[in-house]
Amino acid sequence: MTLKPIKEEIINLIQELPDDATLEDIQYHLFVKQKLLRAEEQIKEGKTIPHEEVMEKARTKWFK
Repeated sequence: MTLKPIKEEIINLIQELPDDATLEDIQYHLFVKQKLLRAEEQIKEGKTIPHEEVMEKARTKWFK
């Protein structure tokens, strides 16, 4: 029986945590993993904003 790649990644992630990891530790690592996977998807789909555009928005919003 072969596990799906994401399932394997999650199992490995949990196994790499220290033995005294709490449920909160596991939840945090799963949350971060989910965010990174979503970001990778968005990059592949071209849903990114160029750095200069982000900096310009920050300058106009925070440094009036």
